[in-house]
Amino acid sequence: MAEKIGFIGLGAMGGPMAANLARKGSDLIVYDIDSAKVQTLVDLGATPAGSVAEIAKAADIILTMLPDSPEVEEAVLGPDGILAHGRPDQLVMDMSTIAPSTTDRLLKTLNEAGIGFVDAPVGRLVTHAIAGELLFMVGASGNDFGRVKPLIEGMGTTIHHCGAPGTGIRTKLVNNLIAISVCQIDAEAITLAQAFGLDVQNTIDVINGTTAMNGHLITNWPNKVLKGDTSPGFRVALAHKDVSLALQAAHEAGIPMFTGASVREAYASARAAGYGDQDFSSLVDFLCEKAGIEPPRL
Repeated sequence: MAEKIGFIGLGAMGGPMAANLARKGSDLIVYDIDSAKVQTLVDLGATPAGSVAEIAKAADIILTMLPDSPEVEEAVLGPDGILAHGRPDQLVMDMSTIAPSTTDRLLKTLNEAGIGFVDAPVGRLVTHAIAGELLFMVGASGNDFGRVKPLIEGMGTTIHHCGAPGTGIRTKLVNNLIAISVCQIDAEAITLAQAFGLDVQNTIDVINGTTAMNGHLITNWPNKVLKGDTSPGFRVALAHKDVSLALQAAHEAGIPMFTGASVREAYASARAAGYGDQDFSSLVDFLCEKAGIEPPRL
């Protein structure tokens, strides 16, 4: 008998991820605080739930895709959460980007109750979530990894089993520290190119022919800010959150983060200036606005 899958968190990433599972035939029960998002999944064949507790009582495997550590903790450990209403032999897979210390606490508490735990944060953007082309960084025991792998394959195309529970989120923070920092450097460099009066496409062609090349300028920016689209694929506010999580984890490990600290402040400034809900490629627009020059467009 197929396992019943609970999905908590149907936002910009979670909604398309759950939709792909529904389209591929998963026995799905879903919950979000936004009833309209729940209805979208119901229209695809999912069963609606009125609370996290209802998910915990019904599902065999529970997936969470939530904004930050407090929301995940409330869903898992809160009085109406999974721990309070679940049962042994269930499995929780958290796909959110949260503090590693929170992941460790969830793992310990759930395992003590006989409930399995996998951390499987995702890489790539909303467009990849819609297309079912996400990258997953999975921390799981061997048996639990086998149990969730078919679900991950229903939402993504690239799976990295990073090791034991807790390694997935730590890998995600390392990856995002680079991606977020490089986006800031790109924004500064392309703003400088704009101030110099250089041809933007020619400048990017040069960059992408040297060791300065990076994915933002190859794929993301030409399809986002450089064509005037700053609708969020990955929001500035979430980028600020993720780099803050990486810095906090580094602080706890006694590792200095000189560049990371500067990057966090840059994102904080962009967020304060009203760019928080825009795609993080919009940093170049923010810098051009500060410099008093026209933003670059292809």
